[in-house]
Amino acid sequence: QVQLVESGGGLVQAGGSLRLSCAASGSTFRINVMGWYRQAPGKQREFVAEITSGGATSYVDSVKGRFTISTDNAKNTVYLQMNSLKPEDTGVYFCNTKLRNSPTPVYWGQGTQVTVSS
Repeated sequence: QVQLVESGGGLVQAGGSLRLSCAASGSTFRINVMGWYRQAPGKQREFVAEITSGGATSYVDSVKGRFTISTDNAKNTVYLQMNSLKPEDTGVYFCNTKLRNSPTPVYWGQGTQVTVSS
């Protein structure tokens, strides 16, 4: 089992920045990829960004150049630095992990709310 706890959400004005954190515990040696999804009100959960154990990153087009995903392996923590935030970035952000040999996320955090006001 892997437990994930997010923090760092909040309310920010458009153009502002937030940094989300997600600390993993438990069987962290099984983790291959860590990432973030988000869910806006009335919409489906969507992929935002992910980072592999080797450091390769990928982003949804709408956040490229504004968001940066990174990890602190010593702390088993993944971060999402969000700059130049837009109202359409509003939603609940969920941390997740993919295990070795799992193509889809297996474990999820409880989510943290991000609200961007115009």
